[in-house]
Amino acid sequence: MLIADDNRSVRKGLRLQLEAAGGVRVIGEVANGLDAVTVARRERADVVLMDLQMPGMNGVKATRELAQSTTEPPIPVIVMTSYAIDGYVTEALDAGAIGYLLKSHDSDQLLAAIHSAMRGEALLSGRIATPVLREFVRRGAADPDGLDRLSTAERRVVSVLCGGTTSNESIAERLRVSVHTVRSHMQSALKKLDLEDRTQLALWGARNHLDRESLR
Repeated sequence: MLIADDNRSVRKGLRLQLEAAGGVRVIGEVANGLDAVTVARRERADVVLMDLQMPGMNGVKATRELAQSTTEPPIPVIVMTSYAIDGYVTEALDAGAIGYLLKSHDSDQLLAAIHSAMRGEALLSGRIATPVLREFVRRGAADPDGLDRLSTAERRVVSVLCGGTTSNESIAERLRVSVHTVRSHMQSALKKLDLEDRTQLALWGARNHLDRESLR
């Protein structure tokens, strides 16, 4: 785990939080995007926690370098920032970020986001999930035929996901089922729809209006 933030106090606080939680090893701290790319590749970081506004190469450019490189193995990036502005969020996700958290609201989601990223699963702050989904829905087209390929249980999981509840644990609590059940339905839906990750699944669900579907 690499921490990239130009604020030394923030870096120290994040390191202390992660080390106290256990299960995550912080391999280093950097203060700009260029160092984030260099150190993450050199140390083979599993995940990078990336601020957006940094001197030199900013967080979006660094995210693109790490997540969408055609010459190096991609490295998952979780954006951890103070900005909930829609433009920043969509720009970061377009660059390849697998997660987007807000420093002031989502510190309790940090560990879950890291574990999700290591599994290739996305986790978005509840504060920005809905407007982000709406923006990406605006760009895409519906796939009504795909609805028939999903079971009722799978549709319920996708409905909660595209409504802005992104972690397996929260979805399970909402539907009153086990986390294992949620994960199983999620993987099954991804396979049936030929999608790569839960972010794509959430977007697909929103395009097909599953975010409006009753859970009863």
